[in-house]
Amino acid sequence: MKSENIQTFQRGKSDKEINLKEYYDVLKKRVWVILIITAITTMIGVIYSGLNSSPLYQTSTRIIINTDSEYMKTLMVMIKDPIMMQKVKEELRLQKSPESIANQIQVTRIDESQVVSISVVDSTPQRAVSIADTTARVFKNEIASILKFKDVQLLSGAKENPYPINESQSRTIIFTFLFGLAVGVGLAFLLDSLDVTLRKHSEIEDVLGVPVLGVISSMNKKNLSINKKRAKEMEVRREAADAK
Repeated sequence: MKSENIQTFQRGKSDKEINLKEYYDVLKKRVWVILIITAITTMIGVIYSGLNSSPLYQTSTRIIINTDSEYMKTLMVMIKDPIMMQKVKEELRLQKSPESIANQIQVTRIDESQVVSISVVDSTPQRAVSIADTTARVFKNEIASILKFKDVQLLSGAKENPYPINESQSRTIIFTFLFGLAVGVGLAFLLDSLDVTLRKHSEIEDVLGVPVLGVISSMNKKNLSINKKRAKEMEVRREAADAK
């Protein structure tokens, strides 16, 4: 019983090795399909990332608003008010509408304290700094003029951030590369399954049910000339042997 189990294990191991070799042969034979599909999808990913992704930079400035929580909400809303944004636009001479500038700004209260962060995202780090600092300064001046509220202090200015916050282009490229690789491998096995040509002795034996005794090599002009030359040499040798 033990010997039978060993033979079964060895047979299963042998079948596994044969299958792995067949898989390798399929991938080797259709490697051009895999390379072409992977190259195409990766190129699409590169082009898509280049057209739809431009680097964006973020920075923030902080201010202190000395008031209670309810009035704090009103003041935070007024930071992005069109009046404030129009002043920012004029000071920086921006070719954008006040609404567009407001969309670049995010106002948040830090840990329920009196510290408010004015965060700005822009396509250039220098302009992001300018918008953040100018917004804080304009708000401090205008809120004192409009509401007579003077308890606003500038806590910290914005700093230039040289690193973009949307470095996700590489993810798209990696995804398209892996997608193309998977599609290429799948297409290689699909083409192999549709190919009914018999190329191996084992395949012929499985179909015909008889053993292969020999193989006739394919003939072409080169092989034919070589065979004729060898035949003439053998004939000359035979004649020389007969003469002796």
